[in-house]
Amino acid sequence: MSETRQMNVSKSQVPKLAIIALGIIFAAGLFVVGFDQGHIFSLVYGEQAFTDLYIHELTHDMRHAAGFPCH
Repeated sequence: MSETRQMNVSKSQVPKLAIIALGIIFAAGLFVVGFDQGHIFSLVYGEQAFTDLYIHELTHDMRHAAGFPCH
């Protein structure tokens, strides 16, 4: 006869690498939603990005809902 064994393995700690990665993603998202005034697209579009404000317009309502004044 074969014997069946059940093993329960539980990890109670979150890996530090996951916390660091989520922190970086959060910081980048906070910058994009709250503070970007054309900086990200200026790498591609140059000075025109500061006039067009693509990301600002896409995140405008979310920016106000999060409490960031923008105008």
